[in-house]
Amino acid sequence: MTQARDLYLSVADTAAKLLAAPEVAEGWDQPSALAKLSVQGLAGHLAGQVFFIPAVLAEPLPAEPAISIHEYYERVSWIGSDLDTPFNQAIRSGGEQEAADGPAALAARVAACVEELGTVLPAAPDRLVRRPTWGPWSITLDDFVTSRMLELIVHSDDLAYSVGLPTPESPARAVETVVDLLSRIALRRHGATGVLRALSRSERAPASISAL
Repeated sequence: MTQARDLYLSVADTAAKLLAAPEVAEGWDQPSALAKLSVQGLAGHLAGQVFFIPAVLAEPLPAEPAISIHEYYERVSWIGSDLDTPFNQAIRSGGEQEAADGPAALAARVAACVEELGTVLPAAPDRLVRRPTWGPWSITLDDFVTSRMLELIVHSDDLAYSVGLPTPESPARAVETVVDLLSRIALRRHGATGVLRALSRSERAPASISAL
């Protein structure tokens, strides 16, 4: 099994445990830490980062040419986009729908999917994958798994904060991988000087170097 898949499975298992926490169920109908998104919607979106993996594995091999994960983040249109764009509205409504059967049902589905992926993902052949919302490109399965790991780590923090729980701990290598991806996105969005100052000179750092 590749390191990316091993790390993803560990992070997905942690997310599954967070979704099963009673605090998530108690805060289900409350606003989350993310604007215009309820705890239910955020939980559904987090769960989707697990459900995406069997979905892409079930799809035929794409004909679109492969790009790297860094090129993928250069091309996606949602980074830094307005909350009311059709894409972001679809993310919110999709999260709500994914979690429509309630916290217990969602947590059970995620736990079952993570357990299944523990067998399926290590044995999956190297291949290209693609989502219908993308442009004319594809990425490797391991890069897609890595992109979902970023989503799991970031949104697990969002969900935990929303319901008053500490941020779940992820393996150090997983966090390093995600920070590397976010740093490169931040460099493209804010430029080298701003990122360097944010990391080394707080007295003249920009107000934000948010990657997303």
